[in-house]
Amino acid sequence: MRRRTFLQALNMGIASATLYAGSGHGMSLTDLLAENTDDKELSYHRIQDIAFSSVQLKYPRLVGKNARLDLHGYGPTVEICRIRTDKGAIGWASIRGSRQDAELLARTLQGKKVSDLFVCGFGTKDERHIAFDMALHDLAGVILQKPVYALLGREKPFITDYYSGMIYFDDLEPANKPAGIDRILEECQQDYTIGYRQFKLKIGRGHKWMPFNKGIQRDIEITKAVAKAFPHCDILVDGNNGFSVDQFIQYLQGINSVKLFWIEEPFHETVADYQKLKNYVQKEGMSTLLADGEADPNPALLRELFEKKLLDVHLTDIEGLGFTNWRRLMPELKKMGAQASPHAWGSLLKSYYTAHLAAGLGNTVTIEGVTSTSDDVDLSGYQIKDGKLIPPTTPGFGMALLKKIE
Repeated sequence: MRRRTFLQALNMGIASATLYAGSGHGMSLTDLLAENTDDKELSYHRIQDIAFSSVQLKYPRLVGKNARLDLHGYGPTVEICRIRTDKGAIGWASIRGSRQDAELLARTLQGKKVSDLFVCGFGTKDERHIAFDMALHDLAGVILQKPVYALLGREKPFITDYYSGMIYFDDLEPANKPAGIDRILEECQQDYTIGYRQFKLKIGRGHKWMPFNKGIQRDIEITKAVAKAFPHCDILVDGNNGFSVDQFIQYLQGINSVKLFWIEEPFHETVADYQKLKNYVQKEGMSTLLADGEADPNPALLRELFEKKLLDVHLTDIEGLGFTNWRRLMPELKKMGAQASPHAWGSLLKSYYTAHLAAGLGNTVTIEGVTSTSDDVDLSGYQIKDGKLIPPTTPGFGMALLKKIE
């Protein structure tokens, strides 16, 4: 997310160039004292160096097309930073924004107290340092020997549902001999075996990859087939803005026997289109959630949609908005009666960051899963049980960096 978008995103009640304006925020005296004790501990550590590298994450299978984009491949290379203090504490995480910008900024942080940059009850203090937002959370947790969710004030974590976000248009691959619907069912079975009990199906084949009528028919057939094969699992659908509102209602009419857990980004959001969809959903007695805010989010429009009760779930990316800003946004969503599920596609690291946000603050309806392995990161601390993602109790985000960084 660029700086302009970052500042726009703060329109939902989380705006300021210097993010932190002091302690309090309605905290109890006990919480305040605990926070001050933790922040004092952070003040004993100074930033000694910040190093940069990357880690490779590997998907268990090729991830194909969605309504707008071609093949998504076998897994990303994620740019990361490692922060070390003069007392030997180390935190690391993915970088928010560009590595080049972060490298230029890193030299200005050397020698600073960790408490100059980060406050436990709030997060990263200054918007200029938001590139290191995740890593500062991890570092604070390591220094204080607490999981990140405990920094958010929750000793016993909220445990949240976990959905597979990896079910793309793999029925269309390979191009010379498409696998068909059976391939989607095989992938759902793979994900069920991993532990997922919610499947998000990409739809919108008729936007770009098939003639519209054949594409929407395939969307309908796959949705029905997965619902029939996995009757005790939740079905989520994601259109990646590949429909008009009338086309999407046509899809809903085609799957009228299927109960959807949520509908995500069926079309680019407008008040008129979401009002029409909401009217249809209510008329048909559907209990599905409406989720949006991932692609090119317009914070002012999103706020209007939530205030008008036309949306239920806020999806802005966990890294795009930033962990600290999600900490500030969550109370605003609660006031509006809305829930969260920060976008995490692409990197399992983002899923795990979201697990701590949800564990500490609640109000998260489900977490996006991006099943991955890595030779560079120990991902084993997180567990999937009964379709829920359980974060580790180890310090920080609980992911040891296996790759040596000089």
